[in-house]
Amino acid sequence: MGKKNYKSLRSARWFLPDDVRSFGHRSRAMQMGYSNQDWDGKPLIGIINTWSDIQPCHIHFKQRVEDVKRGIFQSGGFPLELPAISLAEMYVKPTTMLYRNMLSMEVEELIRSHPVDGVVLMGGCDKTTPALTMGAISNDLPTIFLPAGPMLRGNYKGKYLGSGSDGWKYWDELRAGTISKDDWLEVESGIARSYGHCMTMGTASTMTAIAEAIGLCLPGASSIPAADSNHIRMSTEVGRRIVEMVWEDLTPSKIITKDSIDNAVTISMAMGCSTNAIIHLIAMARRSGINLSMDDLDKKGREIPLIANVRPSGKDYLMEDFYYAGGILSLMNELSTKLNLNATTVTGKKLKELIKNSCTTNKDVIRPLDNPIYKEGSLAVLKGNLAPDGCVIKPAACEKKYLKHTGPAIVFNNYPEMKALIDDEKLDVTDNHVLVLRNVGPVGGPGMPEWGMMPIPKKLLKKGVRDMVRISDARMSGTSYGACILHVAPESFIGGPLALLKTGDLIEVDVPNRSINMLVNEDEINKRRKKLKILGPKSGRGWLWIYSQHVKQANEGCDFDFLETKFGKSASEPDIY
Repeated sequence: MGKKNYKSLRSARWFLPDDVRSFGHRSRAMQMGYSNQDWDGKPLIGIINTWSDIQPCHIHFKQRVEDVKRGIFQSGGFPLELPAISLAEMYVKPTTMLYRNMLSMEVEELIRSHPVDGVVLMGGCDKTTPALTMGAISNDLPTIFLPAGPMLRGNYKGKYLGSGSDGWKYWDELRAGTISKDDWLEVESGIARSYGHCMTMGTASTMTAIAEAIGLCLPGASSIPAADSNHIRMSTEVGRRIVEMVWEDLTPSKIITKDSIDNAVTISMAMGCSTNAIIHLIAMARRSGINLSMDDLDKKGREIPLIANVRPSGKDYLMEDFYYAGGILSLMNELSTKLNLNATTVTGKKLKELIKNSCTTNKDVIRPLDNPIYKEGSLAVLKGNLAPDGCVIKPAACEKKYLKHTGPAIVFNNYPEMKALIDDEKLDVTDNHVLVLRNVGPVGGPGMPEWGMMPIPKKLLKKGVRDMVRISDARMSGTSYGACILHVAPESFIGGPLALLKTGDLIEVDVPNRSINMLVNEDEINKRRKKLKILGPKSGRGWLWIYSQHVKQANEGCDFDFLETKFGKSASEPDIY
């Protein structure tokens, strides 16, 4: 612990000099009841907390932040809690994705502008993980991510319920008339029984696992259920460790490398990751100066089998089962031949040291490589004249017959149009049709709302249909399932080929060969393109305008162009005059 001394810490610039400005900093700290013994000679640790009264995934963070502070005090640091926007997935409209980059910018500037030497990031609900880590990566101070942890299993009449996934499932059954309203209310009250994020392998569980895979979490932290007492102990250990990291000057740039990003992609595919992982992983990698593409992800998807039997890609289990089966460390151990084991983590140790003693206690939950749930990974990237820059599907979560499918399109120009027609008994639709929703991408949404898992038309539900091909330039919840093709790029709102599609056009999907095409000849496509009118931004001012002007397409991570590393050099340390 000798690389840094107190005089070399960032916070010393605020508190140590014998001048009027530092007098002001010290006196205002005393105004809050602190004395120089609280900060003198100690690292100041910023705790960026995404708790709020309307964030059920993080509602326990009000207590966990105190657990983190305890650990910081124990290791001789001084904690400073810095609240940030919470991005509650279920409540923020039209979508939290619209504000991922806002939180990222907030985090970067919170860290840069305050007298902190190291940072604890408290997040877990879908977009908070990539946003927090992207902001911290751009600032490059010693950083640990503290994952919120999944909630406990849901329950309905003795059956385990998975948040999101079973909500969709039972909603379809209610629409089909196979369950009663009373049954539906029982599902409603039983599906989310504790604090914590979704306990399926949705975006939240995926992204916290990715944070650990790239080395920013303590070993096994991302798997611990939020309500488990191990989560409290982990939170305190985070506080202790971040102080040590400051003295060691162990920063994200020394942890996140091409090897650790490759590990994150491998682990994502093996876990049955959310389709959203593609967008966030690309953005996180590029913030680290590492060029990760859709093709890289698809290549890995062909190589890495799905071995985590967790819904929705798996059949029987939830994150609580995953944790007690050995958690992410056991999964990594099963994948050890596929990982870069010399990658460094926030512990300062190599990955191989952290997983060597892990074991799998239930080999149906965490499968060996020779007994996978699905022989390939979670995601497949398709390209063709309908998506020249790519789109994504989760093959293991859809009916096999739709992996190769040709059918006529039914095109909806926006969500209200789709919602108004989808349950119309007069809608001319069969399970051979392909439902298409457009103008709901990064710019068109705006923010790519999670509308990609379009409802099955009611007339088909009544006939027993539970899946069909659906295509959009939107996203879908990581807890969703089915033959949903998402993130079509470029999006229709800015003139992508999806904008040229007409109801009745045949669409050919071929997942094994990674292709997606509208079976319309080039001459006709060119005629339609000449008649196409491109609409302008949906807002002429404010955040929505900034977003529409600067957001990149899905295949490039939906970051802002001016936030990527290659745009320009980072701001220097703030002046203190």
